[in-house]
Amino acid sequence: MLAKGSINWILMPLVIAVGAWLLKLYPITVIGVIMTAFFTIFFRDPERVAPRDGMASPADGVVLQAGEKVSIFMRFRDVHVNRAPISGVVKKIEHKKGEHRPAFSKGSSENEQNRITIETEYGEVIVTQIAGILARRIVCHVKEGEVIAKGQRIGMVRFGSRVEVTIPDAFNVVVKKGDRVRAGGSIIARLV
Repeated sequence: MLAKGSINWILMPLVIAVGAWLLKLYPITVIGVIMTAFFTIFFRDPERVAPRDGMASPADGVVLQAGEKVSIFMRFRDVHVNRAPISGVVKKIEHKKGEHRPAFSKGSSENEQNRITIETEYGEVIVTQIAGILARRIVCHVKEGEVIAKGQRIGMVRFGSRVEVTIPDAFNVVVKKGDRVRAGGSIIARLV
């Protein structure tokens, strides 16, 4: 399965490859084929089954921070579709324009961000999508007032970056810095 809204990213280099092949511009054909393969892999969106208990990871990647919030850095080879860590109602969505610094650096708190506040039975949970040095577009698939389920697709950060999620007091974090997690599949916190 491909990420929502990604088909044009895949079709564009494919059309260029076919056109170049017809015109016998073989080096451009090769570049078009490579780009088509790259975008097909990058925009993959595998089905996931959310864990029954605990909070699910909102992103694929490596845990950078684990405490009152869990911060996950999405490497280039990770799936970049983000998922709801817990069920609830989308209370607020705030988009903030900003810089495009490396998502793993301390200065990345000034980067472009999208904050999704989810009202849950355990209190508010905030999922923050943070753009990085290559990421130029944060995509949000949910709307304010929408009821969402744990593991549901909520958006993606195109070409990179980081996702942070706040952890309510009713939960204990079970991941640590350096752990690899999968969006909608890995448990990052369990009820106390």
